[in-house]
Amino acid sequence: MQQFMAQLQQLFSASGGGPVNWDLARQVAASQLAAAGDPAVSPYERNAVEEALRLADLWLEPASALPSGIQTSVAWNRNEWIYKTLDVWRKLCDPVASRMVGAMGDLVPPEARAQLGPMQSMVATLGGALFGGQLGQALGSLAAEVLSAGDIGLPLGPAGTAALIPANIKAYGEGLELPEDEVRLYVALREAAHQRLFQHVPWLRGHVLSAVEMYASGIRVNREAIEEAMGRVDPTDPESMQAIALEGIFTPEDSPAQKASLARLETALALVEGWVCHVVDSAAGGRLPNVVRLAEAFRRRRAAGGPAEQTFAALVGLELRPRRLREAAALWAALTEHRGIAGRDALWGHPDLLPSEEDFADPVAFAMSEFDISELENFDFTAPGGPEEQTPGQPEQRPDDGDGESRS
Repeated sequence: MQQFMAQLQQLFSASGGGPVNWDLARQVAASQLAAAGDPAVSPYERNAVEEALRLADLWLEPASALPSGIQTSVAWNRNEWIYKTLDVWRKLCDPVASRMVGAMGDLVPPEARAQLGPMQSMVATLGGALFGGQLGQALGSLAAEVLSAGDIGLPLGPAGTAALIPANIKAYGEGLELPEDEVRLYVALREAAHQRLFQHVPWLRGHVLSAVEMYASGIRVNREAIEEAMGRVDPTDPESMQAIALEGIFTPEDSPAQKASLARLETALALVEGWVCHVVDSAAGGRLPNVVRLAEAFRRRRAAGGPAEQTFAALVGLELRPRRLREAAALWAALTEHRGIAGRDALWGHPDLLPSEEDFADPVAFAMSEFDISELENFDFTAPGGPEEQTPGQPEQRPDDGDGESRS
């Protein structure tokens, strides 16, 4: 028992004071990557990534009214992707995890809590340790699949930093049976397009992350699933706590408010991904020999989600897939045809200008709808604009409330 207590204390140590033991999550992810292999980035790969991102930005110039958003071009290994994106994962996962931790504490009867004494704090952090271990496994799996910092449609990396993961791009290209340099350039185009969008649309980061948080706030905790998971803990084997599968603990609440939150999130993700797909395909058309195959492969990949992304969705009850990606891409194409590139991209000036979910049904009608072009003639995409980015969970501010400071 003394050995068990020592291992338990080590497991719970340095929890970071939040609902998730993020130190444990990082350790589990790193251990998983070490076992699977995490190749170091070679000087050749680093140079190839920098060159691909530079060329991608040049190709995007005539295809987008938004200027380059890349301040730094980097090549990451898988561990670096986890380390550099952990702050955003913390914002996304903590609200959900806090409800699970609270539910686990409620499972202990009040009379038993009094008897636990000093052990009560350990019981209170058990959920954080369990969730941290499971989340570490999910992030480790994701790190072995993602191709760039913006690969899953969220602004995960540092602002202005375009990052590619060469080891994953190489493996993905082999699966497609396409040349690695062509796949790398296509991924670079997508990453550079994401950077333009999130760097020069100041409200977008807060808009997307708050949509994720609003949806997560409606996810309920399945107490029966927690009780079943806790029943599999072996007090004589601390490792049994890390082996518990938490899938199924979180389930979306089937309410009108939750359905509205899900629709808002899916629309936001689809508009971002649809714009990226349309702009990238416009820029790469006639330049990359296999652009049609690459475009279709990436659409399917984003619409379905990879195995690791599905595991993450099962863990936290949150899917980050743009279900209406094709409709959104068709809508941006119609806008380009009827309003031009500047008119299309000017819709990012404020969230109220963007198409709604209903507009996906008839993109041509939306593109040809009455539109006061005079409002856009003096729109300067090289300057910060739009409302100030709000903290996720806070209401969006009106356009004249912003401080004009560009953040992504």
